[in-house]
Amino acid sequence: MCTVCGCGTADSVSIHGPEGHHHDHGHGRHHDHDSHHHDHGQGRHHDHDGHRHGRHHDHGHGHPHHVAESPHSGSPAGEPPRLHAVHAPGTSHARIVQVEQDILGENDRFAAANRAWLGARGVVALNLVSSPGSGKTTLLVRTIADLCDRVPIAVIEGDQQTAFDAERIRAAGAPSVQINTGKGCHLDAHMVGHAIERLQPEPDSLLFIENVGNLVCPAAFDLGEACKVVMLSVTEGEDKPLKYPDMFHASRLMLLTKIDLLPHVAFDVDRCLSYARRVNRDIEMLPVSATTGKGLAAWYDWIARRRACASGNRSVEAPV
Repeated sequence: MCTVCGCGTADSVSIHGPEGHHHDHGHGRHHDHDSHHHDHGQGRHHDHDGHRHGRHHDHGHGHPHHVAESPHSGSPAGEPPRLHAVHAPGTSHARIVQVEQDILGENDRFAAANRAWLGARGVVALNLVSSPGSGKTTLLVRTIADLCDRVPIAVIEGDQQTAFDAERIRAAGAPSVQINTGKGCHLDAHMVGHAIERLQPEPDSLLFIENVGNLVCPAAFDLGEACKVVMLSVTEGEDKPLKYPDMFHASRLMLLTKIDLLPHVAFDVDRCLSYARRVNRDIEMLPVSATTGKGLAAWYDWIARRRACASGNRSVEAPV
């Protein structure tokens, strides 16, 4: 998807489920919004600057996605944002910045619509982000098993290919939609809007969005979630927050996963938290193991607090 980071443009984005049908956003052809509209389950048209513009809207994303001057920068508190070293042959730096701002602005409009729809129904959406292999799906399966009797849960799965993870989620007992991004390196708010339309999460439910495994691009893309939850496995090394500061800066919570392996790896938990708080002084950390169950009670309590907060906000905003 991104010309700067090396993602291609020819593949399509496909959305599968929850009942086997699929929606293809051809990333290599135009998606004409003059001929139809997307309702996104919101009881109204989902607007692309009106959504009835007199031109084709290209889902090919043949553009850079890295943010050259972004409010999501991982600069420590009180320091000016750092500029990413973005280069595209034949394209000026000013042009890259403008294109990226346009992309993020368009994405933010979709994210705002998603957030409004979810918030009006009391749905708490958590955007789970990490590098590949951190244990996102395994933790989700365990979470569904433990919480499904307490709260309705739905899941949006993001991967470049296959529906393996969505199938695991459905087998665990939760409805799931699979988004395949082709060569794309992250989900965006428009894809997620379509997935929400498919899922139709129940009021006062919990929606997990498992993003594509990537600690770079997903940091900059708001999906309409309540917050990002970054997952870091103890097998990855405690220096990840400093290597990928934007992601840890953008996240509310860090789940330290696979802690049952701590006796077998050289990983300093305190140092990891110290590094994370260099780029985000407010980030929380919860060590967990989906295998042994250690730490999961704290994770579930954290989710309960997020839901209580959302319920309170909804009550305050509701008309008397």
